[in-house]
Amino acid sequence: MSPVRVAIVEDQPLYRQMLQSLLQTVTGFELRGVAGSVAEAREAVDPTGLDVALLDLHLPDGNGLDLGRSLQQSNPSLGVMLLSSDDHLHVLLDLPEAQQQRWSYLSKTSSLSAQALVAAVRATAQGRAVLDRALVERRNARANSRLAALSSRQLQILALLAEGLTNASIAQRLELAHRSVENHVNAVYAALGLTGSTEHNPRVRAVRMFLAESR
Repeated sequence: MSPVRVAIVEDQPLYRQMLQSLLQTVTGFELRGVAGSVAEAREAVDPTGLDVALLDLHLPDGNGLDLGRSLQQSNPSLGVMLLSSDDHLHVLLDLPEAQQQRWSYLSKTSSLSAQALVAAVRATAQGRAVLDRALVERRNARANSRLAALSSRQLQILALLAEGLTNASIAQRLELAHRSVENHVNAVYAALGLTGSTEHNPRVRAVRMFLAESR
């Protein structure tokens, strides 16, 4: 398989070096650029040669959300993973529907596991949205929302979808049969009024709905 081509834009030198060292030692990854600001990224990062860009949400001369959108204009298939010390998951709701796929968000304070980071980068490269597990687990459905009408099992399944897990991974996490997970996922889509199409991925739309209707 081709390596996952990654760039890092992070203004904290120690954290940037940690990410760089990690990704340079993981089999199946190729580091294509490192920068500490938006201006440096413009010079050092070629989005057309990337699969995933790891971007600090807060940069000294801009922010990762705007930078990621700009990079995707040159490479629409580029996955973007935002990194932040704070819970600002709501910024993903600022993305227009056409740009919702391939965006992930990890917390620097809770996603310190190298294994979790690597898995999230791979999932983002494959087109899935990955939200930080600790941040997802802290969120609750808003009163009178569509999420509030879900059963406890459906809400659990939706939270795992928001973490970027595949059906197979959900089955393993919950010790359920794969077919049972498929049925639960389809039930979540039906309860939320989501239908699949080439333009609107129900998985991505379900994650966006999770963000919009939880706090």
